[in-house]
Amino acid sequence: MPVTAPASPPRQPLKLGRYTKKAFKRIVPLALAIYFAPVPLAFYVLCGLREVLRNSRRTLATIDRYFAGNGFFTWLLSPFNLLMDLLTLPYRNKGIYQLTDLPERHQAEIRAIIDAAHRRDVVGLLAGRTDQCKRGMVFFKWYGRNMNAIVDVPEYHDEYKYIRTIGVSVFNKRQSTSKHYGPLRVTLRVLYNINHIDSPDVYIRVGNHTHYWRESKLFIFDDTLQHQSCNGSDEPRFCLFVDILRPGPFPRLMSAILSGIRRMAGPVNYCFYRQWTFLK
Repeated sequence: MPVTAPASPPRQPLKLGRYTKKAFKRIVPLALAIYFAPVPLAFYVLCGLREVLRNSRRTLATIDRYFAGNGFFTWLLSPFNLLMDLLTLPYRNKGIYQLTDLPERHQAEIRAIIDAAHRRDVVGLLAGRTDQCKRGMVFFKWYGRNMNAIVDVPEYHDEYKYIRTIGVSVFNKRQSTSKHYGPLRVTLRVLYNINHIDSPDVYIRVGNHTHYWRESKLFIFDDTLQHQSCNGSDEPRFCLFVDILRPGPFPRLMSAILSGIRRMAGPVNYCFYRQWTFLK
């Protein structure tokens, strides 16, 4: 019997590689913007370059993440954030702050909520409620508006002149965020690690600076800089998550701007916390 050649396998449709698809998604919108809106694009590129070069880790990955990754919304808001820098002069944006870099009234409010965290035993109140989530978040106050929380800490519903957001973030063991950028620079981010974890694997990295929580529980920074939080230990990490108005000559104006942002951003707030479980 004649031997028949095996049938050739059916042709598979040509598939674009992952990197080819990624490049295609970037090149097409860029080409359209260059053609239809070259002047606004040039303005945004200049603002974006001014912003991304503030990062101490100036790698291609940092720039790529800013313009085409999870920093894209920060780029879109770069003109607004630069305006916030102007409105807060003569207080220059230091990027990373010590508590003593802030005015005394800012310091007093921060000390008050830290004291309440220990006096009310916030870790004890939340322990056992966060076991089923990798990263959990409970908000007591968001952009000046009091929120219904699963635990009662009356001090976190007080009226503050400068503090606008009060929350607690919980990282269960061996959980980390990706490298990312916060969107807005109306406030500074204040983090305070409530429970003590004696491990070099629990830290936050901002650019080339690594802050280890076992060395200092308090960290204040501009979260529009690229950062990453890591808990590489076998213990949960409970951290106060606070936004405080940036020091400047116009606190009422900054507060009004933030109130407006709260009203506009409420419906899309989930976009920035997709990887978090909200504790209710």
